[in-house]
Amino acid sequence: MILSSGRRYLFIHIPKTGGTSLALALESRAMKDDIMLGDTPKARKRRGRLKDVQTRGRLWKHSTVADLDGLVSPAELDELLIFALVRNPWARAVSYYHWLRQQSFDHPAVRIAKAEAFSPFLNHPLVGRSFRASPARHYVTDASGAERPALFLRLEQFGEDAAPLWRHLGFELALPEENKTGTGAGYRDFYSKADSNLLAELCAEDIARFGYRF
Repeated sequence: MILSSGRRYLFIHIPKTGGTSLALALESRAMKDDIMLGDTPKARKRRGRLKDVQTRGRLWKHSTVADLDGLVSPAELDELLIFALVRNPWARAVSYYHWLRQQSFDHPAVRIAKAEAFSPFLNHPLVGRSFRASPARHYVTDASGAERPALFLRLEQFGEDAAPLWRHLGFELALPEENKTGTGAGYRDFYSKADSNLLAELCAEDIARFGYRF
C-alpha cells in the first residue's frame, strides 16, 4: 500500500498480482511524505511513522481501503486516484499456491498448500471461501461499505491499462520483476477441467469484470 498525498494517489496492493513490482516502481519516485506499507526498502524505513495511528483494520502490505479508515478520511479518499493491479485468476491461484508452499509462518492456508497437491488445495473449503470472499471490489470498498471508484490495471495488459495512471502522475514507470512465484504461462497445466470450472465459479465476479479467460 502506498498513500501519496503529494501526488494524490492510493495504491492498494492485492496479493499475488505483481504488486511488489509496481510498489518498487512507485517507490523509485516517492515523495518524502508518502506513506508506505510493505516489505520494499523505503516501506520498511518508513513503517515507524504509523506506530501511533489507530485504524479500522490492519496496517500492512495488503491493507484494503476499509482498513485504512483512520489514516485517510472519506473526504481525502474523494481526492485520490485509487488504483490496484489485478491478474488472471487461474494464474493467480497457481502463484498463490506456490508462494504458500515457500512460507514458514503458521496459517491454515500454508499448512494445506504444503500438505496437498494443487487440485486438493483448490478444492479445500477454506481456500474456496477465501477466493470467493475477496474479489477486487473487496480491496477498494471503504469503511461505509461503498465501493470506491478505482483504476484496475490488468497485469497482462499493463502497458495499455496504465495510461490513465501515467497521465495522473505526469510520468511513466517501468515494472521490475520482483517476488515472482509460480510457473508463469504454464499455469494451465495445473488444472483439470473440473478444477478450471471450480475456479471460474469462485472468481466469477472478477472474470466477468475484467474479461479474463482460462
